[in-house]
Amino acid sequence: MPMPLKTGNPALRARAMLNPGVITGERMTLNGTISKCFIMLVLVMLTAAWCWSRFFASHDPASVMPYVIGGVIGGLIFGIATPFKPNWAAITAPLYAICEGFVIGGVSAMFEMRYPGIVIQAVALTLAVAFGMLILYRTGVIKATPWLYKMVGAATLGVVIFYALTWLVSMFHVDISMIYGHTGLSIGISLFIVAIAAFNLILDFDMISKQATAGAPRYMEWYGAFALMVTLIWLYLEILRLLSNSRR
Repeated sequence: MPMPLKTGNPALRARAMLNPGVITGERMTLNGTISKCFIMLVLVMLTAAWCWSRFFASHDPASVMPYVIGGVIGGLIFGIATPFKPNWAAITAPLYAICEGFVIGGVSAMFEMRYPGIVIQAVALTLAVAFGMLILYRTGVIKATPWLYKMVGAATLGVVIFYALTWLVSMFHVDISMIYGHTGLSIGISLFIVAIAAFNLILDFDMISKQATAGAPRYMEWYGAFALMVTLIWLYLEILRLLSNSRR
């Protein structure tokens, strides 16, 4: 029976992963999860590249905004549906990747137009952080202890509340430039959120490893890839914002 899950990543906290029931088919493997991750990454890159090229063909944000908004809505739908129906992840996870690709492509192009070279820096830093955290986890330098689970989970919840509150006050036209502008406070907040996203990767690696070792059902490969993609996209967008605040 797969190990119980506790992690800051909402995608890895689904009730279906807590008790997947009797396993009668093929089992989850780490190699299978990695291959699914690469498939999702390719899908993200394809739709992101299409949205990117469309933007720079016109240099008009309006040309990609319908795709960005549609990607946000679609990503939210599939991002919520997948944890509730993880056995559908082979369908919903790729669709999530496609939707998020539109978002990343459009947002990245807008940042790139304003700050040339920023996107390649953000991509490089995201990959460096991801591989760095994987090495730290595999070598045991950082261990996914119960204390780390609690601290990262609490911090992640705090970040979610922070996002919700800032979005809410912005609806009432409250000035939040101190938080999202080019200030020392905004850079500090971005650094903190990047660190929390990075530590979520440690928990994701640990939970996927435990699920594979415990013999979770094969569909959990897609689910694990989905969970990692959620964290990686979050990490990339936060690094992009951090770099933009640092350049202003």
